[in-house]
Amino acid sequence: MSEVLHFPRGFLWGAATAAYQVEGAAGEDGRGDSIWDTFCRLPGAVVDGHTGDEACNHYHRYREDVALMRSLNLGSYRFSTSWPRIQPDGRKTNTAGLDFYSRLVDELHAAQIKPWLTLYHWDLPQALEDDGGWANRDTAYRFAEYALAVHEVLGDRVDVWTTLNEPWCSAFLGYGSGVHAPGRQSRPDALAAMHHLLLGHGLAVTELRQLAPKAKLGLTLNFTVVDPVDPNDPADLDAARRIDGQFNRAFLDPVFHGAYPADFLADVAKYGLEERIFPGDMNTICAPIDTLGVNYYHGEAVTGHPRADAGNAHAAPVERELAPPYPAADQVSVVPRGLPTTAMGWEVQPEGLYRLLTRLQEDYSGPAGTALYITENGAAYDDVVGPDGSVEDPERLEFIRAHLFQCHKAIGAGVDLRGYFGWSLMDNFEWAWGYHKRFGLVRVDYTTLERTVKASGSWFANVAGTNSVRAGV
Repeated sequence: MSEVLHFPRGFLWGAATAAYQVEGAAGEDGRGDSIWDTFCRLPGAVVDGHTGDEACNHYHRYREDVALMRSLNLGSYRFSTSWPRIQPDGRKTNTAGLDFYSRLVDELHAAQIKPWLTLYHWDLPQALEDDGGWANRDTAYRFAEYALAVHEVLGDRVDVWTTLNEPWCSAFLGYGSGVHAPGRQSRPDALAAMHHLLLGHGLAVTELRQLAPKAKLGLTLNFTVVDPVDPNDPADLDAARRIDGQFNRAFLDPVFHGAYPADFLADVAKYGLEERIFPGDMNTICAPIDTLGVNYYHGEAVTGHPRADAGNAHAAPVERELAPPYPAADQVSVVPRGLPTTAMGWEVQPEGLYRLLTRLQEDYSGPAGTALYITENGAAYDDVVGPDGSVEDPERLEFIRAHLFQCHKAIGAGVDLRGYFGWSLMDNFEWAWGYHKRFGLVRVDYTTLERTVKASGSWFANVAGTNSVRAGV
């Protein structure tokens, strides 16, 4: 009999989605275009020209989806509000757009599911992109105003507020490599976007804290765990330092320590980042937060030497020519280690999550008194629908189980980890991959939009219902 691992009382179990990936209803109730609407129309930008126009039609089927969440024993639903649905021009509030989220929040409360609201999951209003987007400092102030507009309507029923989801992706994939919207390929713009995203986060936290001192405020960052291929090779050590600096520390250090890492600033010195930093910015960015969302999918081994087998875990097989996502790591190659991989080609590395959580607790969240939550963890696999319509997905189930084991181990080591959100509640629009990759605990038939709980979803419902997981089969 395998050991049963029990999680602390009150541990929060949930699942996550993002507005553009699930809502659909792209042209309804006054919603304006986002940068993703525009990007999807760009030839060769998204595999097979897929768009989020319909997605999972969560906008109209949210009641059905909340009932599904209840059947999965979820204690919380992490969703994002669509900025162009709420402020189509990035400035003036559209009441009809906010009404949808009001209905959704009420439905969640009726089902005794905690709303976990993310203000920005990559869908910038196109009107603001036309004015320079996140490379324009003014967008940070527009974001704070948007946060206040959402809070004015939902603040009485939502007490957990996440400002940004994965600003690394918004900045470096959106403005650096061009694999994500808005599709720019400019290192100075990518670094400007990074700083203005963080500034927008700090401004929003400051404003929301004054309005709702008891609310739980935070942001979600995506992380990697970087290992040098040869820990005795100075070039490989420098490669690992560069990736850690440009992926992890460039976001953690400003938020928790009030400064960008010195080595990171030196690496990117020629791209004008320091000219973007105004007096007082860093104090704003490091406004205290209550929660840090941790998104973890995989780590990577890197070398400072050219490799024929180098990979790029952040690129979809699109027709457009793409640039590297990192502003100052041209000499760095990611090297496959022979680990199992998901359908995304991402290595499966559960032990990296333990190392990440203990590092965050020791160096960042612990000293700040900030609680940690896994806000995304999951895997895409090529699901097969059985003759009876069922979906057996043992690889996804084992992926989640292995990562939950590492979560439990980290809690035992003193990490203040208080919840786990699986990515994703259901299959959805997977950005530049379109509808070709499925991460859901629930399968979506994109022809009929029928929802089917996968084997991993049924298993996860038992985990959430018992607050425990078996360590092995």
